[in-house]
This record gives sequence, C-alpha cells and structure tokens, in this order.
Amino acid sequence: MMGKIELLGMCFFARHGCLENERLEGNSFKVDFACDWDTSTAEISDNLADTLDYSRVYGVIARQMEIPSMLLEHAAGRIADALMEEIPELKHFEISIYKKNPPVGGECEWAKVSIRR
Repeated sequence: MMGKIELLGMCFFARHGCLENERLEGNSFKVDFACDWDTSTAEISDNLADTLDYSRVYGVIARQMEIPSMLLEHAAGRIADALMEEIPELKHFEISIYKKNPPVGGECEWAKVSIRR
C-alpha cells in the first residue's frame, strides 16, 4: 500500500541569492518535502522503525539550507542529492523551496522552485 509522506512549511533563515545584499542580509525561506512511501507495515505495527523518520528528513534539509547558493535550483538539487545519499530508501520525492519577497522589481510574496527525483 503506497501512501504519501509530506513535511510542509519548514521555515529557515538562509543566505541564498544572486545579489550581494541577499547573501549578506539573508532572507526567510520555506521548504516542502513530499514522497511516495510504502506505509503498509507502519499501518499495522504503529512503530517508527517501519516508516520514514521525519526528523531524518528535516535534519538533511536543515543542514543543506545552511549552505548558501545563488539559485534556488542549486539549493533544491543539493537537498535532493543529500536526501538520496543519506536516506537511500527514498525513491520518488519532491522538494519545493520558497523565497520570501524575491527581488523581482515589483510585488511578489514568494518565489518557488520544485524538483522531483
């Protein structure tokens, strides 16, 4: 039985951006994670060992968000690569990174980049 596991709205302060002031001042970012996961064993056992430990996913994402990138695409790619390396049982997942008030020359609440692996 396939299910979906998601961590939504993880908030970070980071220094991603192409502009110097973005890297110096930093900004607010949100990250969403979603994956397809076989939930059948955990549905019966009610045991954390039988499912994906959310704290492992969060830890990987948090460590990668501390490393500045110029592009959201680069940061998302690093997160995806680190997740695949540190949690090899992940097969199909999506990472979305949101940047608050991106410098686009007008009003824009969030910029968002999503990648799938």
